[in-house]
Amino acid sequence: MNRIVGLETEYGCLTNDPAGPPGAISRVRNWIFEKTRFGLPDIHQRDWDEPAGNGGFLFNGGRAYVDMGHLEYCTPECLSLIDLLRYDRAGDAILTQALKALSLDDQVSFIRNNVDHYSSATFGCHENYLVRRSAPLTEANVLSLLTFLTLRQLYTGAGRVGSTPGAELRGDLNPDATDSHFQISQRADYINNDLFEWVQFNRAIINTRDEPLADSRKYRRLHLLHGDTSVLPTTLLLKVGTTALVLDLLEIDRLPKSILADAVLCFRTLSHQPDGRWMVTMADGRSENAVELLFQFCEAARAEFAGRDDETNDLLDIWQGTLTALIKQPEALVGKVDWITKRWLFERFIERERIKWNDPWLRSQDLEFHNIDPMRGLGLALAQTPRQWELDTPTILRAQTEAPSNTRAHIRSHVMHLLNKRPIRYYVDWEMIDAEGVTALNLLNPFEAELSTVEEWCGKVRAFEG
Repeated sequence: MNRIVGLETEYGCLTNDPAGPPGAISRVRNWIFEKTRFGLPDIHQRDWDEPAGNGGFLFNGGRAYVDMGHLEYCTPECLSLIDLLRYDRAGDAILTQALKALSLDDQVSFIRNNVDHYSSATFGCHENYLVRRSAPLTEANVLSLLTFLTLRQLYTGAGRVGSTPGAELRGDLNPDATDSHFQISQRADYINNDLFEWVQFNRAIINTRDEPLADSRKYRRLHLLHGDTSVLPTTLLLKVGTTALVLDLLEIDRLPKSILADAVLCFRTLSHQPDGRWMVTMADGRSENAVELLFQFCEAARAEFAGRDDETNDLLDIWQGTLTALIKQPEALVGKVDWITKRWLFERFIERERIKWNDPWLRSQDLEFHNIDPMRGLGLALAQTPRQWELDTPTILRAQTEAPSNTRAHIRSHVMHLLNKRPIRYYVDWEMIDAEGVTALNLLNPFEAELSTVEEWCGKVRAFEG
């Protein structure tokens, strides 16, 4: 990729303990940082809802903490798709290991999904993309980006059984050609705006908060929260990889000029059309096929970036093949695209068990599709992953403690190991590390990974006697 990316995954928690998930979540969080097993805990309050001990940074460069009652894992900064997948899976592995070590694995499960079927609450998987300040954020480009982010759910949606009543009550859904028993996206019913700054009460397709966590003169951070949490590796890498390519197009002002009449309405309506047609209304009143519009983005990216590197070439081929299959043979994407795989599996389950889509048993199976335990998760058991994106278990386990070698996460991890060996108070953040008695270390360039650049600062920490 041509940019730094990272994911923030909020996990659902299932437990048979009458006291509910909070106790288990706290125990797992504490186990992660107990005796600095996987990282350094926060020893200062970070915000009003993040007291000391609520979480911390990990030696792999990422972060784990409790956010609004959910255990959240953030990957370190990644520069390649395979690294992103590796560190995303490392988060699952840490939680799975914690449950087994605490003898909770028969009572508690962590789920990579976005909907609480009992309360209809939602929780997210946030995507972060570093964008150059020089990117031409004209109205036409922003609206074109909005179009892509709306339509990409056709290959990035996680699928869900049922729907959220609010979507129908608002009158947003066209009763014709919609399906409320199964839909493409888990997040669609909860998105209220196309562009908005705050994330908790007015979720938008594009979050406009300007918080680069880097040198603000050079970079901004695109923070997306409308996407589903991905289970299958191909879905995750298509989601992030194609979005990164579209941002490459944005930065050189080569985006296709496609503008939807109403992105939010389109987002919700498409989600309720798993059987297709996928016709959308454009700003000029024309009706277009959503997959054909996605082809325009794919072809524009191929024209500009084909031959740049092996990762880009592989991604372009898989992207094109996925779009072709959506039109001609969706079942070819079983094991590759989450929502298609889930629907295919559940249709066979319904036929075999002779139940209906609204049977509670099916919602239970919906959650098991997202179970992070490799021995229980229905989704990963069906994965058909391209050879170049396959990961073995030792590679994932190493990513629990080793940071990427080509981003500032490498420096952060190195400094954290140094701090761990000394009786010194510290404060760790994405773009800054503070240590008692030493001027703060700024990590404003997320592409900087050379340890020699911080050796002088580390020497001062070693020399500090307290």
